[in-house]
Order: sequence, then C-alpha cells, then structure tokens
Amino acid sequence: MTQEQHEASFLRKIEEEVKIEARDWMPDEYRKTLIRQISQHAHSEIVGMLPEGNWITRAPNLRRKLILLAKVQDEAGHGLYLYSAAETLGITRDELIDQLHTGKAKYSSIFNYPTLTWADMGAIGWLVDGAAIMNQVMLCRTSYGPYARAMVRICKEESFHQRQGFESLLALSRGNEAQRKMLQESVNRWWWPSLMMFGPSDSESTNSEKSLLWKIKRQTNDELRQRFVDATVDQAKILGVTLPDPHLKWNPERGHYDFGEINWDEFWNVVKGNGPCNKQRLDARVKAHERGAWVREAAVAYAEKKKQKAA
Repeated sequence: MTQEQHEASFLRKIEEEVKIEARDWMPDEYRKTLIRQISQHAHSEIVGMLPEGNWITRAPNLRRKLILLAKVQDEAGHGLYLYSAAETLGITRDELIDQLHTGKAKYSSIFNYPTLTWADMGAIGWLVDGAAIMNQVMLCRTSYGPYARAMVRICKEESFHQRQGFESLLALSRGNEAQRKMLQESVNRWWWPSLMMFGPSDSESTNSEKSLLWKIKRQTNDELRQRFVDATVDQAKILGVTLPDPHLKWNPERGHYDFGEINWDEFWNVVKGNGPCNKQRLDARVKAHERGAWVREAAVAYAEKKKQKAA
C-alpha cells in the first residue's frame, strides 16, 4: 500500500470507530501523541502515590489505613497498565522512566502540591480523582485499543476512589468544629488545582485539535472542566463546604455554572517545575528507582538462569 492508502485506511478506521491496534499502520504524529499522553498519564499515577503515601502511617484508624493502602496499591497498578500500553507503541519502559526522571516528560501538575492535613486525603479522592474520572471515562472509547482497554479497569477503580474520598469528607463534615474547619481549609486549597488538572484553556492548548480529530480525546479541556464544575457543586452542598470562588453561580441561559478565572500563571509555573513540591516529587522517584536497582538486576539474572536451564 502507498502512504496515501495507509492514511486513508487509518482515517476510515477512526471514522468508523474501529480500534487502532499496535500492529496497525499509524501516522508518526499519532504514535508520538499517544506516547506523550499515555506516558504522562502513567507518570501521574506513579508520582500520585507520593502525597498519599505520606499519610499511610498517620491515618486516624485501621479502617482508613487499609483504604489508603489499597488506593495507593491501585495507583501503582494503573501505572503498570499504562506503561504496558505505551510500550506497545515501540518505546521501552526504561526510556519512559528516564524521560520522567530527567524532566523531559510531564505528569499532572496537581501532584506538586503538598498534603498538609488528613482532610487532604479525602479532598484528593473527591476532587482530584473526581476530575480524573471526568477526563478518563472518555478514554475508555479512545481510538487506540490497548489504551482504551487499560482505561476500563482504571476508571472502575478511580470511581471507587472518588466515592471513598467523598465518604471520608462526609465523616469530617459531621464531626466537631475543628474537623469541619480542616475540611473547609482543605477544599480551599485543592479546588483551583483540581480545575487546572484538565489542562490549559482550549485557546492555549497545542495538542487538542489533532487528539480530537483522531478520537484520542472526545471532549476539549474546557468542556470537561465545565462538566466537572457542574457535577461538583451539588456534592459540595451535601458536605456543607463553600467552594472558594465568589464568581461561582448558576447561569440559566447556558444551563451551566459560571466560575471565576483560573490563575494560569500559577498553572504554567507548576508545569515548568516551580511548584511547591516539584523537586521533592522527582527526587523521591529518582531515589526509589536507584534503590530498587538490585531488584531489577536480580529479576533479570533469575530470568536468564531459568532460560539457560530450559535450554
């Protein structure tokens, strides 16, 4: 087949909702876009374990400790699924990890904020995982098959994390004055970074157009951000918290909530590596990778020995 025929066949599959598989022909730009997006997603899951892992030993009771342990374990699994999906595109796990550690690859800006109180564990579940689900459900229908299939299980588990986070905050909302104050203060800190999770505004996004054309994404950043705001306002009322936006109000003409302007200077500052915990997060991942070198070496040696015996 000629280049033109390959491209026509590829676009026809996209239009007809036929999944693109690893062995199928695909444009180089499509492959690069997928590697960037899937690896960024995988890195976010792995780095996202750090702010929550910080609270495992300080959970208020055994039940909360078990829930948090299970959640962090889930996130490690999500990273594994996603790294495996990225590898089907011709990049190695070592290359992906090196891109993270050298700063070439990005991860979600939300994980560069500190977790200061126990309420932050609930706020991350409710707001951060809630925003992630809003963004990820559409990825179950993404055009690349291995990515779409990985997202099915990830979304099921993320939905559980969101409900767990809300339940944790609901318990605080029914507690004493100090607990309710801690809850409100946590929501104040996590609300705006959660809105930033959807990425830059559509007018500033450099990747959305092609991703929408190729059905890697199904909705724009701003559309997803609006859906998240609309879904979250009523949940906040149940918790008895005030979302920290004086401009937040229902607009009957649009049929959506209006909300204030995001501090994009803060967003880009964090993305460029100048957030509160950027250095701390990367240092922790690099240190863990270096300390785990002996495990990887032992696994390779064991595999080689087993192969030799089989021969």
